[in-house]
Amino acid sequence: MTALNRVPSLMARAGTASALTIAAVGGSIVAPGLSSEAEAATPATKALQVAASKKGSPYKWGAIGPHRFDCSGLTLYSYKKAGKTLPRTAAQQYNKTRHISAKSRKSGDLVFFHSGSNVYHVGIYAGKGKIWHAPKTGDVVRLQKIWTKSVWYGRVS
Repeated sequence: MTALNRVPSLMARAGTASALTIAAVGGSIVAPGLSSEAEAATPATKALQVAASKKGSPYKWGAIGPHRFDCSGLTLYSYKKAGKTLPRTAAQQYNKTRHISAKSRKSGDLVFFHSGSNVYHVGIYAGKGKIWHAPKTGDVVRLQKIWTKSVWYGRVS
């Protein structure tokens, strides 16, 4: 009997909470809020993971990594590591993405901050209203709540 075949009988004896532990030991697990293996393999998810791995890296205007970043440099670098090419500036990146609604946004999508029609900042959507971004001079790459309604969303294809 394989470990996966034992899970149902073990679940009956161990209870639901322990079943998650047993299933995790026996193989992959699907649970609410956890990425599936297929989703984890997407360029958007990879780019998000790359951006998060740069937490604490200093902001430097015009920098594209690997140790310092400006906002669009972080998104360019993160997507490049995920196998996708983006142009250099936030505005150029906005023009290159497929524009989507706030309701359609997913983790890994780009969040573009704008004033009127002028895009001035970009970050990578992390879910729950937060982005990974390189904010400004004197700051570092970090996770932050989206602070304005003046945002557009774009999906890298």
